[in-house]
Amino acid sequence: MTDTATPQEIQEVREVTEDTGNTAPKQQQQQQQRRPRGGKGRAPRNGQQRPQQDAKQAQPQQQQQQRPARKVHPALEKLFTLYPKMFGAHFLPLKLGVYQDLLAQHPDEFKKEDLKVALGLHARSTRYLEAVAAGHQRHDLQGVPVEPVAPEHVHHAILEVFKRRQARSNEDLRPHVVTRIIAAIEASGLGRDAYAERVRTQDETNNALLDEAVAELGRQAAKREALFRAFTASGRSEAEFAEMYGMDPAEVARTLERVRRDQAAAEAAAVAAAAAAAAAPASEEAGAGGDAAAS
Repeated sequence: MTDTATPQEIQEVREVTEDTGNTAPKQQQQQQQRRPRGGKGRAPRNGQQRPQQDAKQAQPQQQQQQRPARKVHPALEKLFTLYPKMFGAHFLPLKLGVYQDLLAQHPDEFKKEDLKVALGLHARSTRYLEAVAAGHQRHDLQGVPVEPVAPEHVHHAILEVFKRRQARSNEDLRPHVVTRIIAAIEASGLGRDAYAERVRTQDETNNALLDEAVAELGRQAAKREALFRAFTASGRSEAEFAEMYGMDPAEVARTLERVRRDQAAAEAAAVAAAAAAAAAPASEEAGAGGDAAAS
């Protein structure tokens, strides 16, 4: 068996490097390419169709005008006045413990139950969930970033936003959410398996989306590794290797560097796991010795 990659593997990797930066799902791209056929419509006869069209167009406007304005919780209005950076036009993830911070800083302005309800409404809003799904850091009340959002919270927000948008859309949004999960996995700093283990729930629909994203990342990693094996076996420089296969030198360099980083991370994780496994028996023995001395 040889370590060199087959021409088919190299072609697959070339496709990956050419597609770098283009994360839009194929289904979305195909739909964008479709255009309705042009041509002028037939003129309405005796002006009969025009009033019907105008009436149909007016219906959504009338319905929108008839909808009552949504009432804002009084505590949310007060939060907007006090902290417009966090509760204004643009939402950002809130730091953990912000409820206690608000009670401590404004003991006479908020009732505990009202504040709890208001923060719950805020945190369950689609705009807030979108900010969490985007991977923004958590912020304090002054709008200063203080800590990252846990991967499982980002993942939950992505799925919740997807569920709400899918309920209002006739388009299949699965490719979009899978792309977002892939980005979340790579931003988390966790390996594919570790991420999946951390965020997996009892919801089979959500787990299917997670598995699809993990599988796609696995395919991409396999293609990068095939390129790395072919490069190592070639004995050429990166520039010579790229020229030999007709590939973009910059993309080849980025792909090879990504493989090296992944290999280093895997080795570090293996060392950490081995150290943890070695430390476990020692701690158990120390505990047993303490128990014996106490008895």
